[in-house]
Amino acid sequence: MPEMLETTVDKFTFQVAADRFYTEQGVWAKPEGGRVRVGVSDFLQQSNGDVAFAEVQPEGTRLARGDEIAVLETIKVDLELASPVEGVLAEINPQMDDAPETINSDPYGEGWIALVEPDDWEADRALLLDPQAYFTHMKQQAEEEAGK
Repeated sequence: MPEMLETTVDKFTFQVAADRFYTEQGVWAKPEGGRVRVGVSDFLQQSNGDVAFAEVQPEGTRLARGDEIAVLETIKVDLELASPVEGVLAEINPQMDDAPETINSDPYGEGWIALVEPDDWEADRALLLDPQAYFTHMKQQAEEEAGK
């Protein structure tokens, strides 16, 4: 289990894994060998409700940074996820077909969405938030939503 940054806002506890990078929207990217594992943050999955279905782009799809990598259907919304990296979608987590709710129970582990073979990880990484920056952004967002 990775080291976690943790905060409680209102009655909700949110965790941010300290071993990956994030978009402001809460999609994470974790380099592993020559690939990048992609998933969603704890805050993103908690904010949008229980995942019922996950539709991931097919393996082999060429993605530009910001292209839709997947759509998560939750009890509240259909959530379009933008790819945090440019490259080719190399592998889809089989859990997305069989048990997409794994995203809710383990967003930083078994609930990953896809593996991407990046064109230029260093360039993509430079555009992402480090864990502390995302944690600060997420906490502010959670506090704003709780104050509504």
